[in-house]
Amino acid sequence: MRENRRFHRVRPTGLVAKTGIIFADVRGASTVCTIVDLSAGGACLDVHGADDIPKRFILNHGGVKKNCLVVWQKGRRVGVSF
Repeated sequence: MRENRRFHRVRPTGLVAKTGIIFADVRGASTVCTIVDLSAGGACLDVHGADDIPKRFILNHGGVKKNCLVVWQKGRRVGVSF
């Protein structure tokens, strides 16, 4: 079975942070998430908490902020593109 992915995915290991913070609004509350895997074009996240997951948000991961768009969602796990 061949996958048609644009970018190679990697799991964060070693000194790479495995957690991130989601900001839906600059003045709003933040939500903690776990990074399942990363690629140059997106990520798979496990979102913690009971808040709704917005369609667009800013992900702070390891001091880098990325503008994200939710591509798919299955429960509390989401796939985002940068």
